[in-house]
Amino acid sequence: MARMPSAQRRRQLTEAAIRAMARDGVAKTTTRSIAAEAGVSLSVFHYCFDSKQELIEAVITTITDHYVTIVKEALKPRETLEETVRAGFQAYWDHVRAHPDEHMLTYELTQYALREPGFEQLARRQYELYGELYTELIEQLRQDNDLRLRVPVSVLARYLAAMTDGLTLNYLVLGDEEAWTDILDTVTAHVAGLVTAEG
Repeated sequence: MARMPSAQRRRQLTEAAIRAMARDGVAKTTTRSIAAEAGVSLSVFHYCFDSKQELIEAVITTITDHYVTIVKEALKPRETLEETVRAGFQAYWDHVRAHPDEHMLTYELTQYALREPGFEQLARRQYELYGELYTELIEQLRQDNDLRLRVPVSVLARYLAAMTDGLTLNYLVLGDEEAWTDILDTVTAHVAGLVTAEG
């Protein structure tokens, strides 16, 4: 087995864990099955991760990074604020449609963490991370478009996190793709109404 930098090996194992957990479920995924999925020995896994909690936190962060990177790119300024906001939501929505198993896994991770003694802080960290990332996206949008918010950033960030969380779960349960153009238009109009241009 070729030697690999520790950070790269952790990334490899985290991505393997995402695949295994999405396929088999969080509770049924073992460190042994993750190591097998990554094609490494169990000792390599234990060298990279001290605990299952540490692995799950890496999984949550990595899944979130998968779509946040795409949304950040989509938020580049367009002709109107509505077009910019819509592009960000569309990029997220496209990721949900392309990777439903990853998004379903995030809900399973939340439930698992809340039910497993000693893991509760991971569920809290997961939702704190969503708020932090929305704060970052809002600040990017505000700076790129010279915007003034009608509500505090922290309030808007938490609201957007809750709204996209609910809409994502709604889609995963109902799978009604045709409704989503109108839903995204409604969300875009609402969010655009919470900000105004400076000047």
